Amino acid sequence: MATNNQLDVHVAAYQGENIYDFDNEIVLTWYPKRIARVVRAPRAVLDLGLGHGFATEIFSGGPGRHVVLEGSRAVIENFKLRYPGNKSELIETYFEEYDTDERFDLIVMGFVLEHVDDPLLILNRFRKFLAPTGKLFVAVPNAEVMNRRLGNLAGMLPDIQALSEHDRILGHQRYFTAASLTELAGDAGYKIERMEGIYLKPFATRQILSLNLDSDIIQALCELGIEYPELSVAMLAQLTPVDP
Repeated sequence: MATNNQLDVHVAAYQGENIYDFDNEIVLTWYPKRIARVVRAPRAVLDLGLGHGFATEIFSGGPGRHVVLEGSRAVIENFKLRYPGNKSELIETYFEEYDTDERFDLIVMGFVLEHVDDPLLILNRFRKFLAPTGKLFVAVPNAEVMNRRLGNLAGMLPDIQALSEHDRILGHQRYFTAASLTELAGDAGYKIERMEGIYLKPFATRQILSLNLDSDIIQALCELGIEYPELSVAMLAQLTPVDP
């Protein structure tokens, strides 16, 4: 069990008091619904990480068992305060230490791989927890999102891969690109069956907020992003193990 660990310092980023919560709510409520379009009524779901709790709250509403792994007790307690009625099974553990004989119909790594020390290890390790016909989904932030490309071209962001102060507060260690995610999946013995974008964001968050866009426009930007993963805030990939 993970207790009193360094992960607890990141809990402040998940308490709903940051300008980027606008983006987070859009992204984190969008991708679970996209997964649900592919995997209907799974009997058992293994979800890595609690974060803001949006995805966990959505997945917990399904008919099957929903197991969530989280390494920070502080993040777990924050989630319980915000969602006291949630029915998900929360397990305090590091991803690298979790073990079970259970096999899951759906494994979700929603914005996890940018946090961990060794993404390849995590992908390799969790392959054994996937049922023979199960599906694995990975969502990661995209370094080449349209607003970062624009900032780079305008001379405001010299390094498109650079982590911001907010990234560091969240515990991010890296960004991904469509190419680097594809390479990582291949190195871990998976093929990407489908990759789509999550939220096509043309401008910085403060600029978007200043426009006071209607919710229909935000929805349209999410719909538009599906076919443009290389330009979207994040990428959602469906991975399938390659037969040895």
